[in-house]
Amino acid sequence: MRRSRKALAAFAFALSFVVAACAPAPEADPADVIFFGENIITMDPRQPAVEAVAVRGETIVAAGPRDEVLALEGPSTRVVDLGEKALLPGFIDSHGHFLGAGRDQTSLLLHPPPVGDVSNIDDIVRKVRAWIDEHAIPPGEPVTGRGYDDSLLEEGRHPTREDLDRASTEHPIVLTHVSGHLTTTNSAALAASNITADTPDPPGGHVRRIEGSMEPNGVLEETASGLLAIERSAAPSAEEFDDLIRRSIDVYLSHGTTTIQDGGTAAAQAERFRAAAEREPFKADVAAFVRRRGAPAEVPDVPYAREYRNGFRVGGVKLMLDGSPQGRTAWVTIPYEERPPNTPPDYVAYGVMDPDEYKAQADQLIRAGIPILVHANGDAAMDLMMDGVDEAVADMDPMPDHRSVIIHAQLMRADQLDRAAELNVVPSFFAAHAFFWGDWHRRSFGEERGNNISPVGWALERGVEFTVHNDAPVVPPHIMRLVSITVNRKTRSGHILGPHQRPTVMQALHAVTLGGAYQYFEEDTKGSITVGKQADLVVLGENPLTADPETLEFIPILETFSRGRPVFAR
Repeated sequence: MRRSRKALAAFAFALSFVVAACAPAPEADPADVIFFGENIITMDPRQPAVEAVAVRGETIVAAGPRDEVLALEGPSTRVVDLGEKALLPGFIDSHGHFLGAGRDQTSLLLHPPPVGDVSNIDDIVRKVRAWIDEHAIPPGEPVTGRGYDDSLLEEGRHPTREDLDRASTEHPIVLTHVSGHLTTTNSAALAASNITADTPDPPGGHVRRIEGSMEPNGVLEETASGLLAIERSAAPSAEEFDDLIRRSIDVYLSHGTTTIQDGGTAAAQAERFRAAAEREPFKADVAAFVRRRGAPAEVPDVPYAREYRNGFRVGGVKLMLDGSPQGRTAWVTIPYEERPPNTPPDYVAYGVMDPDEYKAQADQLIRAGIPILVHANGDAAMDLMMDGVDEAVADMDPMPDHRSVIIHAQLMRADQLDRAAELNVVPSFFAAHAFFWGDWHRRSFGEERGNNISPVGWALERGVEFTVHNDAPVVPPHIMRLVSITVNRKTRSGHILGPHQRPTVMQALHAVTLGGAYQYFEEDTKGSITVGKQADLVVLGENPLTADPETLEFIPILETFSRGRPVFAR
């Protein structure tokens, strides 16, 4: 018999709180680091607050009364008096594409505030022209950039080929939407790729056209971006790739994140990660989820590993079912209220993977014990996601502890959360949307659906384990800002987006610590300050539990420890 929803939810909730014993008796070997203070937030529900914590090597060896823990002090022990500062477990990135953090340091970025300074299409044209001039890019060489956001441009639309031709007619220009799900190009890029009025839409994608004709207007949705026959950047050397990896990790460490995800990794790139980690261990743990398309192989060919080696492991597989709500390509069951141009009144967007192929992949991977992350923003995509899981486990008794993850889960319905509880599916909410695109979603989906994006409150009511994420580089990997948005749900206009969906600060912190560890099957080793767990720790400028919730995003990260070693300090 399959477990009942209530029993399964209780089981999943209990698993996230696996903890070790409290502080042990003093040992002969001294600690390497001891922290003490009144603001130690362990995230361990059986020992939520302690006076001191000791670390030896990579492990937390004591957590309890100050006098007992200080008994582990030796001549070379670093002793940290936290004072007003707070100590928490290192943050866990539940979904992102971590190399983007490093690439953004050397790329043409076109974000609106607060990330960038682009307000209109003229700003984009100016920045592209300046980039060409500053880098002396020869005619014929491609120019790429990312981060523009039509929802926040003064014109309220995507830049088109006509707009980008003002920047250059001699360089193929390819700009990626902030969501990563659309691109816009100039005439030179379309010509170089032979994208014309006769080019059909590919499966799972759409070539937008000039109104009243079949001529491409430059904007390419979803898989249509794959029609571009332009080498956007040269493949980096091993040395350059190593540098990119380590610069990207450093960005995450500066935000207190000690477990990092690369979601949707090409198989060849995963091997490059592994080789880089062999050459020099990563300063944080990086879990890659390999991108897999098409019909499944007879035997899963995923180099899945439960343990990190030199800070790297392949954590499972990433599958894609739809697009993005900010790009208005999320696949929904009720039509959009405000839709893309030249679309019918019943527009609901579309899926990007054949349903039967998805179900075959889900079945094979779950049966093989390989975790899956499934990108699904719209509720139609989430119906398909859970259909695949349901069919895979239907004849499995007991149901395996698969913890399949819905990545983004923006438009998740209440009944879908009931089903997630029954199936032990973990929604990972792109909760940063509430600020960045909350007002846009109210226009796209209406007040009821728009105010219930990232339905954290509904998940809490049902005891569904969930996480939240930034999806960097879509949104920078700023964890305290993510916590703040999750708690406050305040949009750019100041509207509170569904007050009933707001968690407490502690619940939001759980989602980026112990909840994240649960998603990764790592709750026995990470996610809380518990004796025996890996010493991933972060020192904050003040206690987020006592701070004004409106100021959470401004609490500074002062120091980050990964596996017991200090790896970032402000």
